[in-house]
Amino acid sequence: MSEKGESFKTLIVAYDDTPASKRALERAAELAEVFGGQVFVVSVVPITYGIRGGPYDTVDTKERHGEHLANARAFLESRKLEAGFIEGIGDPGDTIVDVAENKGAQLIVIGSRALSSLERVLGQSVSSYVQRNTRCDVLCVH
Repeated sequence: MSEKGESFKTLIVAYDDTPASKRALERAAELAEVFGGQVFVVSVVPITYGIRGGPYDTVDTKERHGEHLANARAFLESRKLEAGFIEGIGDPGDTIVDVAENKGAQLIVIGSRALSSLERVLGQSVSSYVQRNTRCDVLCVH
């Protein structure tokens, strides 16, 4: 970390407009300001299935995620930071890990929220999944 940009050439931030992801975006912005490097904001539209087995219509969800990315863009622009914005569709954990691998990221910044007991039992923590399945460092922001 001796020279600007030496540590983080590519930084991925997972974003879904929740308080936890907003904190992650803020931390990613701070790191980008200090170390430089390219920032990619990833928002993932999860595919969910109904009782009859077919996927729910994701049009409304895609529109919301587009708004989320617009909010992230406005925040980063207010800090004079440029970033790439990626909207994925599928499993959030898998998508974040795939984007990080494809972009050659050195760091993923992701928010963490308190899970219910049922969510923990069902393994529904995206941040835990990302930490277990990526090859790069993960900063989990609480």
